[in-house]
Amino acid sequence: MKKFLVAAAGIAALGWAVPASAADMAVKAPPPAPVVAIYNWSGFYIGANGGWGQSHNCVDLITDVFGTVSGCRDRSGGVVGGQLGYRWQTNQFVFGLEAQGDWADLSNTRVSVFDPTLSTTVKTDAIGLFTGQLGWAWNAALLYVKGGAAVTRNRLDVFDNTTGVGLFSASNTRWGGTVGVGFEYGFAPNWSVGVEYDHLWMGHANNDFVVVRPLATLLGDRVSQDVDMVTVRFNYRFGGYTAPVAARY
Repeated sequence: MKKFLVAAAGIAALGWAVPASAADMAVKAPPPAPVVAIYNWSGFYIGANGGWGQSHNCVDLITDVFGTVSGCRDRSGGVVGGQLGYRWQTNQFVFGLEAQGDWADLSNTRVSVFDPTLSTTVKTDAIGLFTGQLGWAWNAALLYVKGGAAVTRNRLDVFDNTTGVGLFSASNTRWGGTVGVGFEYGFAPNWSVGVEYDHLWMGHANNDFVVVRPLATLLGDRVSQDVDMVTVRFNYRFGGYTAPVAARY
């Protein structure tokens, strides 16, 4: 009987030890979750851009002798400039305001269709954009659309092919609208690089002028203009940061 009680006590002690050991294993703390850096697009930024532009112009030239002569031309060249703006991010939505100014070299010269002794040179040498942005961010990647106002500075020159003498010149600043789309990637906490396409429609401009050769000839033109731009952009954002967030399983 005594041996039986000792054996029973040993079995009971062994039974208590096994659950206690299992309980100790169950409450062991899991390893800490890794920390993931989330890119934040909020803040003021300034940057530079450069690329290619093309201006499409259609001209209705009105004279007192030949009536109306119409024609369209394209002129393309380089653009380079800078931009500044502000963005703020809410969840994955990114809103922004931006001003951009570019020097341009979009020029074209051709002989007049109604008087081969005359040539015209049309040049766009400056472009400005004032736009709002709406974007969608995937961490350090941002896809956005933009739209707003556009301004171009243009110059028209008419000269005599036989003498090389300039007969008339006019400059004007034209306002219109713009829409665009872009993609930007943040490769450092404060730096990003991207590519952007913009289309500008600048409406119509009218000029009246007189050419004396040797008789006075009254001329007038009505010029419409569209511009397409593709640029590569680099931006530096002030106060930029990445927010550390613990990953979830």
